[in-house]
Amino acid sequence: MSSPRTIRRSLTAVLATALAAGTLYGLGPGAGSASAAAVPVGSGSYSDTRPAGASGPQNFDGAPVSPKVTQDAAGEPVPTNNWWSSLVFQRFADNPYSENMYGHPLTYRAVSGGLEIGYPTEPAIVGDGRQYEYVHRDDLTLGLAGLSSPDAKADSWSDWTVTPYWSDGSRTLRATIGHGLPFVYAKGSGGAAQITTGETPEVWADSGHVLGITVRGNDYALFAPTGRDWNVQGSTLSAELGGEQDYFSVAVLPSRAALDDYRAYAYSFVTGSEVSWDYDEAAGSMRAAYTLTTEPQEGTETGTLQALYRHQWLHTSDPLTEHTYVSPRGEMKVREGRTFSTAQDVTGVLPNLPDTGAFDDDRLAAFLAEAVDAEDPFSGATDTYWTGKALGRLGQLVPLAEQLGDDATRDRLLGLMKDRMEQWFTVGGASEFSYDEEWSTLTGYPASYGSDTELNDHHFHYGYFVMAAATIARYDAGWAEGSAWGGMVEMLVRDANNPSREDDQFPFLRGFDAYAGHGWAAGHQSFAAGNNQESSSESVNFSTGLVLWGAATGDDELRDLGLYLLTTESEAIAQYWFDADQEVFPDTYEHDTVGMVWGSGAAYSTWWTANPEEIHGINVLPVTGGSLHLANNPEAIRRNLAEMERENGGPAEEWRDILWQFQALADPDRAMDAWNRDNGAYEPEEGASKAHTYHWISTLHGTGAPDTSVTADSPTAAVFARDGERTYVAHNFGSAPRTVSFSDGATLTVPPRSTATGTGVGGDPGDPGDPDPGDPGDPVGSGSFHLHGDGTLRSAPGSGATTATLPSAGGANHDGSPHQPLVYELENVTGSLTSGGTTDFRLHVDAGTHVGNAPQARVSYDLTGNGTFDRVETYRYFATDPVPGWEEYAASRAGVRSATGTLADLRAGTVRLEIWNAIGNGPSQVRVGATESEGGHSVLTIPFE
Repeated sequence: MSSPRTIRRSLTAVLATALAAGTLYGLGPGAGSASAAAVPVGSGSYSDTRPAGASGPQNFDGAPVSPKVTQDAAGEPVPTNNWWSSLVFQRFADNPYSENMYGHPLTYRAVSGGLEIGYPTEPAIVGDGRQYEYVHRDDLTLGLAGLSSPDAKADSWSDWTVTPYWSDGSRTLRATIGHGLPFVYAKGSGGAAQITTGETPEVWADSGHVLGITVRGNDYALFAPTGRDWNVQGSTLSAELGGEQDYFSVAVLPSRAALDDYRAYAYSFVTGSEVSWDYDEAAGSMRAAYTLTTEPQEGTETGTLQALYRHQWLHTSDPLTEHTYVSPRGEMKVREGRTFSTAQDVTGVLPNLPDTGAFDDDRLAAFLAEAVDAEDPFSGATDTYWTGKALGRLGQLVPLAEQLGDDATRDRLLGLMKDRMEQWFTVGGASEFSYDEEWSTLTGYPASYGSDTELNDHHFHYGYFVMAAATIARYDAGWAEGSAWGGMVEMLVRDANNPSREDDQFPFLRGFDAYAGHGWAAGHQSFAAGNNQESSSESVNFSTGLVLWGAATGDDELRDLGLYLLTTESEAIAQYWFDADQEVFPDTYEHDTVGMVWGSGAAYSTWWTANPEEIHGINVLPVTGGSLHLANNPEAIRRNLAEMERENGGPAEEWRDILWQFQALADPDRAMDAWNRDNGAYEPEEGASKAHTYHWISTLHGTGAPDTSVTADSPTAAVFARDGERTYVAHNFGSAPRTVSFSDGATLTVPPRSTATGTGVGGDPGDPGDPDPGDPGDPVGSGSFHLHGDGTLRSAPGSGATTATLPSAGGANHDGSPHQPLVYELENVTGSLTSGGTTDFRLHVDAGTHVGNAPQARVSYDLTGNGTFDRVETYRYFATDPVPGWEEYAASRAGVRSATGTLADLRAGTVRLEIWNAIGNGPSQVRVGATESEGGHSVLTIPFE
């Protein structure tokens, strides 16, 4: 579970979220020891025993717990913080099996008779509309006849699969399950294979050892060994096993027609899964491969089928089948084969934003002094989380002091950070780290938010320490040596997200689910809704720290691990937290963003408050040079902030600094205006400072928002764009100068151990970012463009009037937020901004006899064609009458509802018109493509010539 982030907690919000999830968590007393041996690591040490009075992993009643694993798995580092962790971490004394486990497309729950299996396809909207869930339901229970096991344990595991184990002394069952697996692969002894259905099944295919059945609307296939027929008795289906024929499998089918496709792989059992990654520095690309190992139980087939999540299939060029599944993460697409790969551009990480002359030195210095001269720079922090937050805040100030030429303050800050981290990295004081051999984990004491008793949030807490260490390493390489304090830093890395599968102290990637594409916060996963992660941005903070630590210390393995984690999670955040493409959240869910992702869905909430500012801000903080990836989706940022203001009833108050910095990644001018209105008269979020916020916003105001369409052959480089000019930034951690090359043709020479900046237009002096160098763009002409049926805007009328349908608003209120919009675009157009000109449109719309419909329009301008909309204008909706016949929706009469950004000249730019039904219960029509003589044209007029 994610950590509370502020002292101002709301018990009501915690209760509401916990009840929707299925349970609450609690802290209880645990055993400790007064005597501890210090294990030296360089200049530091950790303890092999918890401090006196401290607690380790325990159940809900406060009793210590041990990992539930079989003898075959004993001694292996135990994975926690996984989608199936409740199988090994028994959180509730009365449930020795598991809680709901969401593998997708299938869901599971271990019970005494075996494994419940479900395939939820319809979302439930709960918690006053705040949470959507695809809740596990037991369509089937896979087991053995007579099996009644006293518990379930983990027998083996791999990167995204696990094999639960049941035994009652007479019967033994193992079943391999995993992310993306449409099959469950079972082996049993001592009894017949048995499938018990949640209702009487419809049998629609029967070839003896292969059955096709439907339960609760879902189609399944059951595969017994060849020659061992299924016997159907009501809701119990059984097949004899014996000798070497101890195997059977079950598959959820995307359709009945898919049975033969799945039959081919029913006996090719998955035995393991492994992710690998490769950073191509020259190309600025991260490639990852996801591979299953298989073993045929009969025949020779070793292939298989696996379902890819949206964040995976968006970035693979491997062929996919026509088969798809429903999931809480949107549509899953099926791949035939044991492996697939993804390739993504790497968004660079900066140690800090550069000095481009955009800030006022005196003003920044005053803010810096205010932060540094605080009575207690650590604000009373004693535990790993709040100490980490304070280290993060101080670390952000170090380069600002350097940019001001204030080396004394820079060194004072570094000294504060070193002293506090060295205290934590040395056994015997008020704070220390302790290794738990049974659970293969390193916990900092004093602990907080269940980091000790529930193994929660280690990647959140330790990410701040790694980021702070990377800042120190930038200025003091000796401190970061393994023989000094770097060894303890890397102990934290190994605990939170170990890159090695051979390490016998820590599990591989504890905090990151390689197939799901993001981290999990809870160490036990014991919730009805599965596991969860709230603060995706603090997970990214860990990844960013790895990139910078690895770059600063010359450890390419850790640097590349950080790049893999960040690049992968960036897309997962965009899709599953921010619904960037508006293709994941259910149509019936009325939020544009979520604070928490659960195994079963997602929730517009946090663990500690229902305050919209914090719901939106928790997936932004801390704002660092690793936050630039958020600029990949500026429209999602705008939707996010618009929803925050709607839910909040106005602009942010409590976490305004976090949200201003977020806004600056898409609309720096508006962020600067908001900062100037407050003029520093606010209370910073606990991990932020006025100095860093002012520096961040003013710098982006000067450079423009990040232009993530341009990549570099360095992981610590980024590009920003304003008014057709790009600013190139790169940091060189090395000891020799290097030249960084950017994908648009620009280069930047960076001195050793320095940040360099340069400005220009990249490889095309006439048009930065133009995909066709030398093409100045089509002239805008008169500025009036007709809507055509193919989604284009053209200067000429159409060849015959047709109608385009606006889907119903479904009774919801989508005012200001496009809902299944019709989109019309004009690309590669060039024109000069008309002084005093404004956007106008005349749209002919008709709601027929539907009462209460209201079409709404938004016009967006990407002035340079770089993929970022610099100006977005949303117009008030038009209330149609319930009388058939065309009505005219005109911008001049409706008026602007909201606008962001500033217009300038178009240079090979893009203009987009979106139309949707803001309210109403029925569809509407838009008239498009009319000829000159037909009249009734729908036309967009833009203020350019």
